[in-house]
Amino acid sequence: MRLEVGPLPDDPVAAAARFHAEVLPRVAEALADGALRIALVFSPAPHAHRAWRVAAVQTLAAARAPARINGLASDDAAALAATETYLDSAPGLTGHYLELDGAGAGPVLG
Repeated sequence: MRLEVGPLPDDPVAAAARFHAEVLPRVAEALADGALRIALVFSPAPHAHRAWRVAAVQTLAAARAPARINGLASDDAAALAATETYLDSAPGLTGHYLELDGAGAGPVLG
């Protein structure tokens, strides 16, 4: 299940406060409705937002196991779709915050 996060304030402290006040109740509701995998989709943000986002995703994942909760930061629809497909096939992957650039690693050379 994809849960869009935002828009959030530019200030990291204000953004974290809004996330906890507005998004966490939506996560709790999704889990209560039976969601077993949640991808929290954040808009790209400056590096100052990384620490609180990582902490929030890791704490949620640890507290809500066996549900799998990961955070994705991107505005690239194709990158988000590809990552969600990957997460669906990775049964143990939880608690990660992935910043996606949409460029990919390129083809595997043989």
